[in-house]
Amino acid sequence: MKIGIDLLWVRPGICGGTESYIRNLMEGFGTYDSKNEYLLFVTRDNRYSFEKYSRYSNMQLYECAVDCSVQAKRILWENLHLDRIAVKLQVDVMFIPVYSKPVTYGSGIPYVCVIHDLQALHYPQYFPWIKRIFFRLMWWFACRTAKRVIVISKFGERDLISRYPFAGNRVKVIYNPVTGTAESLSEEAERVSWSEISRKYGIKKDGFFYCVSSLLPHKNLPTVLKAISLIKKENPEVKLVLSGVGKRDRFFDDMISGLGLEETVIHTGYISDMERDCLYENCHMFLFPSIFEGFGMPPIEAMRKGKRVVMTRESCLEEVTEGRAVYVKDPFDEEEWVRRIKDAEKMEEKIEIFENYSLNNVTEQYIQVLTDCAAMK
Repeated sequence: MKIGIDLLWVRPGICGGTESYIRNLMEGFGTYDSKNEYLLFVTRDNRYSFEKYSRYSNMQLYECAVDCSVQAKRILWENLHLDRIAVKLQVDVMFIPVYSKPVTYGSGIPYVCVIHDLQALHYPQYFPWIKRIFFRLMWWFACRTAKRVIVISKFGERDLISRYPFAGNRVKVIYNPVTGTAESLSEEAERVSWSEISRKYGIKKDGFFYCVSSLLPHKNLPTVLKAISLIKKENPEVKLVLSGVGKRDRFFDDMISGLGLEETVIHTGYISDMERDCLYENCHMFLFPSIFEGFGMPPIEAMRKGKRVVMTRESCLEEVTEGRAVYVKDPFDEEEWVRRIKDAEKMEEKIEIFENYSLNNVTEQYIQVLTDCAAMK
């Protein structure tokens, strides 16, 4: 069976958790699937970031005549040409790791799509009107025409079916794969040393809180900054390291300045998985203030490293962390955050195992769905 994977949408270092998800999953396909072939559809300007996967004997790249950096042109090209090219290359089933199934679909090739969340419906104020319309159309079309629509949590399943009830028998829950660097083909280089990271950011082992997040409003970073400012009154040496996609904006800088945290908050921006893992391993505690996620891999990654985690229980977060973290009741109450952080400090560190998210387990579930859909052709 030849499986096509649409990677045209990936803008390396920009797509956040969705990019991590598909890279993890491709490593699973390369490592655990000896029966099927994978054809990776890439763009001229993101091909370099996927070349390493061609080292798997069951994977090859197909470069499309478009760039991922120009989104409007990429979307148009994808809709006009992807399905036709898939037919030409004798693809048996197309896997779209996001919602954007080509609307010019007409080949009869079965499609499997993934809808990670419906954030634009919950927080429309964060999205331009044209994006909201586009998302609604693409979600509706995927739910109407894809053979299977994969969602990444039971919360996501309930949310999707409540909005698109006709999709009920097409929806399948498969949790995201959460891997470590030892499992990752992309991390074959030497691990980043703690001494290197310590010098780079001016931090001490067990001397900083860590948070992986973008700067989008639903990530709720202002509350954690306020909590850190309260902790700083008792511990002037406290540090908060923040990693993730997105550039610092004026609102973020003004808040840091207003709280007197200029020397306390260290914003790394986007970093490699190796550097991120090193920060996980050496932090005092991991904080995750987000109030909306489709899945939310960072707290699971931190707990896999044995770190205590304080976080919200909003949307799917308590579900996917399986109730193993320390949770705040009110995500916006910085004083409660401080209390729960102190509660967590009394707990021993413990490495948590999440079998549901193991790469082998998740890969097998995807292969089964793709195989079943290919048989529907």
